[in-house]
Amino acid sequence: MKAIQYDSPGEASVLYVTELDPPTCRPHEVLIRVKASGINRPDIFQRRGNYNAPAGTVQNIPGLEVSGTVTATGSHVSRLNIGDDVCAILSGGGYSDTVCVDERLCMIKPSNLSFTEAASLPETVLTVWHNVFQRGGLSKDESILVHGGSGGIGITAIQLARIFGKQVYVTAGSDEKCNACVNLGATEAINYQQKDFEKVLQDKTIDIILDMIGGSYFAKNIRLLNTEGRLIYINAMEGAKVELNIMEVMKKRLTISGSTLRSRTIEFKGSLCREVEKYLWPKIEQGQFVPVIDRTFSYENVGDAHRYLENGQHFGKIVLTW
Repeated sequence: MKAIQYDSPGEASVLYVTELDPPTCRPHEVLIRVKASGINRPDIFQRRGNYNAPAGTVQNIPGLEVSGTVTATGSHVSRLNIGDDVCAILSGGGYSDTVCVDERLCMIKPSNLSFTEAASLPETVLTVWHNVFQRGGLSKDESILVHGGSGGIGITAIQLARIFGKQVYVTAGSDEKCNACVNLGATEAINYQQKDFEKVLQDKTIDIILDMIGGSYFAKNIRLLNTEGRLIYINAMEGAKVELNIMEVMKKRLTISGSTLRSRTIEFKGSLCREVEKYLWPKIEQGQFVPVIDRTFSYENVGDAHRYLENGQHFGKIVLTW
């Protein structure tokens, strides 16, 4: 099989295509002939040596999400059959044209989506569903602020909030990206390069904030949140160490939370997959949620794909095709 790996951490140029022996299914796994692999920022962090894969996962092949067709099944597989088109969440190794994955981590590909579109979904959809709806408990009459509205997480959060009747505010790095966020369903988008999002939103009611920035955003988030508000972290790109005004948290009865999906158990992620299939897949099939693909790259040009993501000019997901 073909796979993309690196021998030591570094810049995008360390990635290269190689030939490896194909994996063999364990009892609860299926073998997938991969058609497309989603690219996510954790792949960049892993390649740089800052985000190792969990123990037991291949360490030098990035990739957290794929789509393709099941070509073999383990002896204990019961949900899936050979020939099923699926997308799947992985802990690593997704930059390969063949992967083995526990069947619980697979979701049947919505019939109206291409393999490229389907490969863009698992990591961001599961992350947003868990953090915004399960951990954050966003309800019908509440509003949410999403930082990084133009990336994979942002475009997913905007659409999910809109679908389920929520008001959603976002930050993005250019007027063009802000306009695209509004066109996607955001109530208001703030260009953080030109305006202070705290000042713009200080008179709004913000019940949940989904943040991947950290650093200087933390204190602003705390001040913006409504009583009983929830601040949820999925990354801290600007810095993980912050100062906390505990009295502000106490007065407003705030909840500060966070999570990472990659290291969670198969059981947890499998349950999350079933919930997403139940509640979101029908919305996709009805055209209410549309995957947003900024650009696709052939697997042979994976270095260019990583550099493009690092550049920060994209709106939506970047996908490798095989």
